[in-house]
Amino acid sequence: MRSEMQEPVQTQARVMDRFGAVLTASMSVLFVEAVIGAIALFVWGQTQESPGLPYNAIGVIFLIVMAPFVAAAGAALGALLSVGVVMPLLAATGWLGRRLSGREAWWWVPALAAAGTAPPTLAAAVLVQAGLPAGLGGWLAVTAALAVTALVARRLLLPDRPRLSGGAMFGRVALYGTLAVVTAGTLAGIGLYAGIGYEPPRLSTERVAGTWADGKGGTLTLTADGKATATRVETFDFDDSFEPVMHKCTGTGTWAYDPGAGPWSQEVDVSVDDCSMGTWEVFGTPEHPKLFVYVGDPDSWDLYILQRRD
Repeated sequence: MRSEMQEPVQTQARVMDRFGAVLTASMSVLFVEAVIGAIALFVWGQTQESPGLPYNAIGVIFLIVMAPFVAAAGAALGALLSVGVVMPLLAATGWLGRRLSGREAWWWVPALAAAGTAPPTLAAAVLVQAGLPAGLGGWLAVTAALAVTALVARRLLLPDRPRLSGGAMFGRVALYGTLAVVTAGTLAGIGLYAGIGYEPPRLSTERVAGTWADGKGGTLTLTADGKATATRVETFDFDDSFEPVMHKCTGTGTWAYDPGAGPWSQEVDVSVDDCSMGTWEVFGTPEHPKLFVYVGDPDSWDLYILQRRD
């Protein structure tokens, strides 16, 4: 009688142990994927057109202070994804495999992951107005992340494989995950060092000369002989409370191009009578170069941009 009563208890204990092991493995893999994804996102950001905005010291300090809370939120999200997505995926792929082919097969995992992630990824791509390549890339990335997580956790459920505890699987994920993160970071560093990151176009006095427009009726015409003509160009200064105040500048003056020490240090100095015009910096592309000035505090990342009119 006692052994009959103990059997359901032992079965429940095994189920809970397996649940904990799968949860641990899934959360560990999701963490590694999040780190690799952050590296990939950083590299992608470095390849995009950008004016090279300065880092906000207060923002960096805020991120450091918030790091423990972000980690806790990430752990909660990882647990939610593991219980709400990875485990149902494993259950569904096991049932489909047994029902349709008579046995469980690993390839059901990526197949069902691809089918399940397609609708939400498509909806997200439409919502943010992403192009077809971006939408397809996002779908493949989400599918791969979910499939890899599920395949690693599936190893704990296979009856014909040596049993592994959640701690043992965590150790393996930590080891191979660290190698994967180091490899991704190394490749990212090599790629950025090789020059895949964005750089502003190299201009010259001849390429700066011309008409630049803000798209709102303001234009700045720079002639090859160093003369400048501004028409309703926005300029900015500070009021008594150090808030930026905008003025429309119309007048004539002079300009000069300074190539600096490299693409990031190029400057176009414009002086217009009765206007606080100041110095413009360069970004954009070789086909569509842009000039910009900061609006207010540079740490606010607000820009006023002029684009070369063809």
